[in-house]
Amino acid sequence: MSTQAFTQGVQLNNGVHMPWLGLGVWKSKEGQEVISAVKTALQLGYRSIDTAAIYQNEEGVGQGLRESGVPRDEIFVTTKVWNSDQGYESTLKAFEASRKRLGLETIDLYLVHWAKPATYRETWKALVHLQKEGHVRAIGVSNFQIHHLHHVIEDTGVVPAVNQVEYHPQLAQKELLAFTRENNIQLEAWSPLMQGNLDHPVLTQLAAKHEKSAAQIVLRWDIQNGVVTIPKSVTAHRIRENANIFDFELSAEDMALVDSLNQNKRIGADPDNVPF
Repeated sequence: MSTQAFTQGVQLNNGVHMPWLGLGVWKSKEGQEVISAVKTALQLGYRSIDTAAIYQNEEGVGQGLRESGVPRDEIFVTTKVWNSDQGYESTLKAFEASRKRLGLETIDLYLVHWAKPATYRETWKALVHLQKEGHVRAIGVSNFQIHHLHHVIEDTGVVPAVNQVEYHPQLAQKELLAFTRENNIQLEAWSPLMQGNLDHPVLTQLAAKHEKSAAQIVLRWDIQNGVVTIPKSVTAHRIRENANIFDFELSAEDMALVDSLNQNKRIGADPDNVPF
């Protein structure tokens, strides 16, 4: 597989290029496990890595980046500020801590991890400051609903470049996807593979039709919906398999079949009902 496939992506609303496909490292253990996953992904051609302060593996991610031998300017790195660090000044400190753990001067994308009611608006202002200072190439949010997005845009006039949310065939978030498209916010999927719960006749049927796995069908559905996707894995064969989605296309009928699986069913927390 050529590296060119991995560099296909979208231009964010501030002109920064973000690959369609990245490696997520949620639950990847700090140390050799995450170092190996990052190195494997980058050596296979991935050019986007997504971590967060709360994952407690930023140091390993940074080490994997350095050991991969891939030039820094070819890699798109995302991390996030955790809820306990939200607020203006505390976010600035949290960013410095993440940057130090990663061993990077500049972060490509920095996200507000959740819309913590008391603090997310001040947190967003801190991210705007970090971008103005040149410490972050793009800023965005995670797990934001439409009303949260309205608030941060009204407060600052700065539209988030990305909204990373739970998104998969059983949670298609059609209203949120439409809003982000209309407002030039890139939707990004976490838990795109429903934590491995892919045993469904529709996915099995499409996998057989295209001679692909059910996971590859879902990831292809993401991309054809214009959604960036970051499947998590620590095994080399799965990391490779997840990337093998650029050599086929789902038809309109195929896409409709996957769409039909939507149940508005969450695996993770409802952003409006998180016990912060």
